[in-house]
Amino acid sequence: MGYWNEDIECMSREDMTALQNERLRAQVKHVYENVPYYRDLMDKKGLKPEDIQTIDDLKKLPFLSKSDLRDTYPYGMLACPLSECVRIHSTSGTTGKRVVAFYTQNDIDMWEDCCARAITAAGGTKEDVLQVCYGYGLFTGGSGLHGGSHKVGCLTLPMSSGNTKRQIQFMMDLQSTILCCTPSYAAYLSETLYEMGYTTNDIKLKAGIFGAEPWTEEMRHSIERSLGIKAYDIYGLTESSGPGVAFECSEQNGMHINEDNFIPEIIDPDTGEVLPDGEEGELVFTSITKEAFPLIRYRTRDLCVLTKGTCSCGRTLIKMCKPKGRSDDMMIIRGVNVFPSQIETVLIEKGYTPNYQIIVDRVNNVDTLDINCEVPEGLNDYEIPAKEKALAGSIKHMLGITPKIHLVPAKTIARSEGKAVRVIDKRKLID
Repeated sequence: MGYWNEDIECMSREDMTALQNERLRAQVKHVYENVPYYRDLMDKKGLKPEDIQTIDDLKKLPFLSKSDLRDTYPYGMLACPLSECVRIHSTSGTTGKRVVAFYTQNDIDMWEDCCARAITAAGGTKEDVLQVCYGYGLFTGGSGLHGGSHKVGCLTLPMSSGNTKRQIQFMMDLQSTILCCTPSYAAYLSETLYEMGYTTNDIKLKAGIFGAEPWTEEMRHSIERSLGIKAYDIYGLTESSGPGVAFECSEQNGMHINEDNFIPEIIDPDTGEVLPDGEEGELVFTSITKEAFPLIRYRTRDLCVLTKGTCSCGRTLIKMCKPKGRSDDMMIIRGVNVFPSQIETVLIEKGYTPNYQIIVDRVNNVDTLDINCEVPEGLNDYEIPAKEKALAGSIKHMLGITPKIHLVPAKTIARSEGKAVRVIDKRKLID
């Protein structure tokens, strides 16, 4: 696999640090002078821009969180005149007030360049047909990969999400070679492909670039088998541009962070203390090239580990592992920390589909955990009780608590054309 920008992607650690230091100094000054909200946070800590000279000084700066962005909605974090902005994107707002992110043309160019790196790392060239099934509009997924595809020179199919049978028809007729969508939608596409009477012999896909929701290694292998592709992870968040903050190479053992644009840190989610290299904690990003909406020390709530060194692909960009969960998505059930990814791992290992639903409730002051998943193909009704008991035992072995398993008929759990809704926590509705 080649590189989109070899000079950056394979830059020495010394040169990368020097570049980050230079850009960080300029960015802190830019934010201090143009964002009153963040200037007040710095002033409260007795900090001025000249106090930040290197990336080692990052720990002196205050954090930003999603609540800060909601409190300053819509224009409170804008760092340049609105007349210089050419686009906005927004979060879904499902957990509260929307977060609106602004982009100058330079911001768009930087973002699309990051996505071009991801596409190239997945083997994309101008000879490829890239099918974008991420949503367009306010969601960043479609626009980011669309722009990156244009930079690489791929023939771009801006399909957006939905109309799955038409997706497959175009995939076959135009011989798409790279698929970009959420992993849950990739699983649904493969399921529908076979239902329509086709197999991987009828498509030309070689790679998929999947993100926007958590997914496990087990789900990766399931998608790779069902579509006959190599599945690559991509990471991003609206607050930092969108997909392309980090991307996976052919090694598939961590995502390279585009450090020339985003400086990562790992902190203890409870204390905010910066953790040593190699320790698991909450991922924090500082945007050092964004003009309109540059966030400094933004807490992502994603839990992961960073590793440094030269990858066998030749890239020297620091790697982040696939997020192991989110500090704010973690459920505490009967005193046990539970992440949906743990349950998904067991389900797929045991041969169940990645279509499932986790329902948490509280009955008589006791937490309950119910898991709905679909009956495997060919299973007889009389076998279901034993299968439910066995699966409950496997999940208890993983979590330490026993769930109630409900094997439901195939196709009864709603398929996702965007981000899958896996968890319903009814306790949040009654507490």
